[in-house]
Amino acid sequence: MAAAAAGGNSAPPAEVEAVAASWMLEFSCCCLCRHFGDECLAEFQRWSDVACALINGLSKIPTHQKKTVYLCQLLIRIAKGKKLECHFENCKRISPLESALSFWTLLEREEIQLEKLHKDIRQLIQIQIVAVYMESGYFKEAAEALERLFTDSESDKPLRMKLATVIKSKDPYVPLLQTFSYDFLIRKIKSYIELFMKENETNFLLQAAMKEVESQGLGAIALQSKTVNADENDKKNLELKQRLTKKRRSIADQSPGGKRNPTVRPHAGRKLRERTVLQSLNGLQNVEKHGHALVSVRKRQRWTYNEDLKLKLGVKEFGVGNWAKILVHGDFSNRTSVMLKDRWRTLCKIQRS
Repeated sequence: MAAAAAGGNSAPPAEVEAVAASWMLEFSCCCLCRHFGDECLAEFQRWSDVACALINGLSKIPTHQKKTVYLCQLLIRIAKGKKLECHFENCKRISPLESALSFWTLLEREEIQLEKLHKDIRQLIQIQIVAVYMESGYFKEAAEALERLFTDSESDKPLRMKLATVIKSKDPYVPLLQTFSYDFLIRKIKSYIELFMKENETNFLLQAAMKEVESQGLGAIALQSKTVNADENDKKNLELKQRLTKKRRSIADQSPGGKRNPTVRPHAGRKLRERTVLQSLNGLQNVEKHGHALVSVRKRQRWTYNEDLKLKLGVKEFGVGNWAKILVHGDFSNRTSVMLKDRWRTLCKIQRS
């Protein structure tokens, strides 16, 4: 910088900013990919804001950065895929996943060597666009989205017909939607991200940051700190184990009167406690997130008219699939979210018949 000033020459500030912004955008995209893969929502949101600010600052997307921009926009929309209240397009009818599909189509045009993966992800997005509407009880919107998603292409006809049948059934738990689930879509996106990250290992800003970390020994310090913490945890676990063992032996060796009982076997108390722990764990498996512990064996309790009414109102307010919310706000007695889901499926079948 000093040399440039001494020579009387300096690069135009606008061009310098453009180059720096280009590096920052590529770095932001790498961070987005990493946090999406790690499912670190807070960091993903932070880098989403950074990427959006940089993308919005572009007057025109440079050809060499199209893929980067499209991928950022895709990930941001996929992350909000189940939140129908979020809108990325001017048309409020377009869901986050529909918006994501448009960017996936743009990404497909930038690549030709990943045809199979492209097709898989495109079809998963199409299926989940319909699924998300149906899970919220928006069957009319699902049908409208289906009309927007598919052309009259013969290659799309089988999937289009299957989804049309699913929408008519009004059952969001059919095998097609359960097999090609939202989680399956996320896994496929992650596999695509891994390929993208391998292609961009030479990112300038990323390489510069890595060199800086290595030169200052920050990586070694972080690793050493992690090792120390692990050693401390191991030491604490060992001490706890020793205390529990000592206490267990003390209990096993004493009779109710406080005197040593030579007829008590050392392992008898331990086996009893192990059975007790297993029973406790089995009990914990029946604890609902917002409810109370349930008795492992329960008499079947018939559903009342009022319970059915509260369930229907809950689905109308919170949408199909949000059973935990419906359970909390519906004031159900001795019911679980699984019971609510099963009862809703039964009501749907009754209505269809």
